[in-house]
This record gives sequence, C-alpha cells and structure tokens, in this order.
Amino acid sequence: MMGKGLSEAPVVAHDVPEGVDPRDVGRVLVRCPDKPGIIAAVSTFLYEAGANIITSDQFTTDPQGGTFLLRAAIHLPGLIGQRESLEQRFADQVASRFEMSWRLSLASESKRVALMVSKYDHCALDLLWRGQRGQIPMNVGIVVSNHPDLGEAVRGFGVPYVHIPVTKDSKAEAEDQQLELLRDNFDLVVLARYMQILSDRFLEEVGCDVINIHHSFLPAFASANPYGRAKDRGVKLIGATAHYATADLDEGPIIEQDTVRVSHDDTALDLERRGADVERSVLARAIDWHCNDRVARMPNSTVVF
Repeated sequence: MMGKGLSEAPVVAHDVPEGVDPRDVGRVLVRCPDKPGIIAAVSTFLYEAGANIITSDQFTTDPQGGTFLLRAAIHLPGLIGQRESLEQRFADQVASRFEMSWRLSLASESKRVALMVSKYDHCALDLLWRGQRGQIPMNVGIVVSNHPDLGEAVRGFGVPYVHIPVTKDSKAEAEDQQLELLRDNFDLVVLARYMQILSDRFLEEVGCDVINIHHSFLPAFASANPYGRAKDRGVKLIGATAHYATADLDEGPIIEQDTVRVSHDDTALDLERRGADVERSVLARAIDWHCNDRVARMPNSTVVF
C-alpha cells in the first residue's frame, strides 16, 4: 500500500543560500552535557573538513552542569559523497570526547511523513497542499484513517489512503495493522486530528517521532463539543497546541502554540471555524520546524532554533 507520495515540487530551500546546490548543505545537530570548548571543537573540525558554517545557533539549559544544544548549517562541496566518512571522523574526534548525541542531516533530503486522520479534514488536507507545493520539506507517503470519509480527497493528491476501522474491541488489532504500514518506514507520523488515543506500545514500536495537534481548551473542554462549551462559558481566546505525543496524553513536549481573540458576537460555529484556522497554522509551523531540523527535543520541553 506504500506510495511514492506527493508529486515532486520545488522545495523551499531552508539554510541554502542562493546559488548553492542543496546537496552540499547539511545540518549538524548536537546535544551533550555543557562544558567549555564544545563550539571550538565543532567549528575546528568543520573547518579542517573544508566545511563553511552558514548559520549556527546554540543554547544551554545551565552553563554549569546543564545540557548544551547546537544546530549548525554547513556548506561542503561533495557533502553527500563524504557524508559517511565525515560522520565517522566526527564521532571519533569530537562526539566521543564530549559525550554527544548528534546527527548530520542533509538539506536536500525531504522527511518521509505519514498522516493519521479521522473525519476532520482541515489539518490533513492543508499539510498535503503545503507538501505538494514544496512549502514544507516532506514527502507524505500515506494517510491512515479510522474512517473512510476522506479517501477521495486524499487520493486527489496522489497519496494512498488506508482505512483501518477502530472499535473498542478491535483497537489492538487495528494498531497492529497500522504498525505494519508505519513501523520504521517513516521519519515522522503526524496526528492530523486523529481522534483516537494511541497506546504506549504503538508509540514505542512505530520507530519515529509522533506529532499531535489539539485545541488549547484541553483539559477544561476535553470532551465532546468543546467549541459549544467554550461559547457557553464566554471564552475570549481560543487556540491550538502542537506537541510530541508521549505516553502521557496531551502532555508531550510542546513545539508550537497560538491563539486568536474571539468575542460574544461569535457563534459556536464561528469559534470552530477560527479554531480550525489556528490548528492548521500551528500544526504546519510545527511540522515545518521539525522537518527542517529546528526542534531540539528535551524530556519535557523543546528548544526551537
């Protein structure tokens, strides 16, 4: 059932200067205990390897015993051919010395993304649209849903749509089927308004990060008809939160949030429409940042460079 995903489109070239071949641009992502000399060691290694640092951002949670985070975009002609050797030398000469968790990604490689959705279409179709136009460096390879409703709309983007019904009694079996499709096949799974709670086992076995979006009424309006209940309570702000999914429901590290102001004149339908708008934009920003390697994930939070 796995498809090629969205048709090829020019991708917005983040970190790539005008006139530079994207295949020669990489991103070095580092996390390690903070101590003196980290930036000097990384920059010296890159200089000696013939790489030019395009941008560099760093952050420490505490200069004394904290965690140091670094994101550096580099330009190195012939990077793809040198990648394996560069990684091995960096691991031996720098990473081991500073106890680093690190990786080198290529700006020219789009992330492989799977979407999961139920009946609400606004987030899934928006991401498909953005991906098709190269606004986010991702290749959506499949959309999985527990309802058949959005099949025709999704297939219009040239992406396979797989309907796997989920009931209370079939949840474990349904997750087995989902994992057969998703496990180790994707760099990211996006819950684009997928209205089912994923089990801890699913999150452990899927083999990649999972990002979720929800309206920011949670937990105050966590049950059915949240916008109707919000209207009844006279809310003045509505919003959305995008976060990494964890075993703790809706409590994973937050990537992006936003709000819009509403008034007593707005109906419950107005709130739902404006809520859908903010959900789309918040989720799109979170996915864009993740796919451009801008999000450093911490145990309970994130740093977005």
